[in-house]
Amino acid sequence: MSDRHILRLSGSETRDFLQGLVTNDVRRLDQGLVYAALLTPQGKYLADFFLVPEGDAVLFDVAETLAAPLAKRLAMYRLRADVQIEDTDLKLRRGTGEKPDGAFDDPRHPALGWRLYGVQDGDDGSDWDAIRVAHCIPETGVELTPDSYILEVGFERLNGVDFRKGCYVGQEVTARMKHKTELRKGLQRVEIDGTAPLGATITANDKPVGQVFTQANGAAIAYLRYDRAKGPLEAEGGARLVWQGTD
Repeated sequence: MSDRHILRLSGSETRDFLQGLVTNDVRRLDQGLVYAALLTPQGKYLADFFLVPEGDAVLFDVAETLAAPLAKRLAMYRLRADVQIEDTDLKLRRGTGEKPDGAFDDPRHPALGWRLYGVQDGDDGSDWDAIRVAHCIPETGVELTPDSYILEVGFERLNGVDFRKGCYVGQEVTARMKHKTELRKGLQRVEIDGTAPLGATITANDKPVGQVFTQANGAAIAYLRYDRAKGPLEAEGGARLVWQGTD
């Protein structure tokens, strides 16, 4: 998986340091991978990643494009904490078949299979886009973009946020969205007849109501404004969409 980069954090204060930064409970590393995000103080998405237990150290499995900015941001927050941040030569393999020794279950959804860290990269040929669309699972740089709010893009459903762990950067806004407001926008799986460019505008009654992203097998992941996404929906290029509404 050449589009992933593996960082290593080590030092006696690593887990305490991360516990005060990321959206999920770092103590879950005792059970396997932890999916989490780093947010701005205003609660907006900066990066998503997998935390991987490696003895007393913690690996960050992150998109290649976000690795350098993430390392820089972590270093900014580190101050005098006993935490060292370094690049590694580790690579990622993943698949949906039989899990190899040493592999971890993907915590976002059982359909995403396993992830293994070592000297080889690659995957088993699974149709990852089809899997993601079927279960409305966003991808870094596609559906997950700067200024997203993680609850709108499904982080609670994907086991990427913990509401009982205590404070972290952006926690106040995230908690308020969870407990005091009803989400008015978010990612949803829709049926699609035809194809549309990635990020194409969706309209209803000639008014913009969202965007369409990954498409596979007659379905797509769309970001919708719920109060406007009513009646016939159409995307740029003429594709027609059907949304069944929120549960």
